[in-house]
Amino acid sequence: MIDLNSFPNLAATDVGDFAPKPTTLTPGQTEASVNLWASQDGQTNIGVWECTPGRFTADRTAAGEYCHIIAGRATVQNQDGSNPREICPGDLLILPKGWKGEWTIHEHMRKLYVIGG
Repeated sequence: MIDLNSFPNLAATDVGDFAPKPTTLTPGQTEASVNLWASQDGQTNIGVWECTPGRFTADRTAAGEYCHIIAGRATVQNQDGSNPREICPGDLLILPKGWKGEWTIHEHMRKLYVIGG
């Protein structure tokens, strides 16, 4: 039997305690997340993430990521500063496997993420 999962009201899903963002470029920046679902092989994870304003680096060399923005506003750009994208609620951002870059969170952000190889 295949189990169906649903997760209502992602805007109010508890993401747990905030902790320092490991790749931050802004002292004091924090993040929190909750993993909602993982594939049996562990290759795909879906969850909700939040982050406070600031800048941080990101590395998607091991797996790509789909980001559906629930709240907040940010600018995301490639590692060399090219191709900046402004993202806000309702937007879908695709970070392909192999992407490296930088996020600048302008307003406290919440997103749904899907990370997979």
